[in-house]
Amino acid sequence: MSTPRLPFFLSMVLTSILPLQLGCSSGEGNPSAASMVAPGSSSGSNSEAEPRSAVTEPVQVRASKASSDTPAQSPQRARPPEVLLKTSDGDIRLRLDAEKAPQTVDNFLSNYVSRGFYDGTVFHYVEKGFMLAGGGYTADLQPKETRAFIRSEANNGLKNKRGTIAMVRQPDHADSATSQFFINLADNPGLNHGQTEGADKDGYCVFGEVVEGMDVVDRIAEVPVTDRGVFPKTPVTPVVIESAEWIR
Repeated sequence: MSTPRLPFFLSMVLTSILPLQLGCSSGEGNPSAASMVAPGSSSGSNSEAEPRSAVTEPVQVRASKASSDTPAQSPQRARPPEVLLKTSDGDIRLRLDAEKAPQTVDNFLSNYVSRGFYDGTVFHYVEKGFMLAGGGYTADLQPKETRAFIRSEANNGLKNKRGTIAMVRQPDHADSATSQFFINLADNPGLNHGQTEGADKDGYCVFGEVVEGMDVVDRIAEVPVTDRGVFPKTPVTPVVIESAEWIR
């Protein structure tokens, strides 16, 4: 039986999402094909009893040159920060775990949300029963320039369960996340740290969860999709992130 694989397209987006120390690396990255290591491409929820296997053929994502300017700093906050994603299909409210994924959360907020980076980007990969991925491309599937890669915090105890948000990265480089993220539509244990062997053993870093708007997420999961060149399972009608606002 063949191993479910991560959408080829997703890995491209990852170039914007993907970096070496628990902070940010100061180097620049410009992989021709970034990949997000999200395993499997079949629909249906996953359970611990039947974990989704790691991606054997990563999704390709067009990546732009990552900038080393303004590396993220560790956030010091009294309560969990929240972000409101206003999309063309409705609002999604995220609560981020700055305690368990401090560098990842700070990168998301300081380098992207606060700068308006996500405004006008789309969910470029949608697979029912698996995940929605976005945060790196415009509606015409042009990549946006990202900042420095950050080090993976996937070994933080948080799991890729339904409703959680995690970072996209290159399948062969754990410390390569930048701007791209995905929302799990099901429990995806094959994406967790230490769940698999080989290149995917590092897993994908979960850094928050959907606290309102999971109905919107599920609605997006139902949209018709098509393959556009190197971008598989792309919504026929773009699902746009109109704005991403740090609300607390």
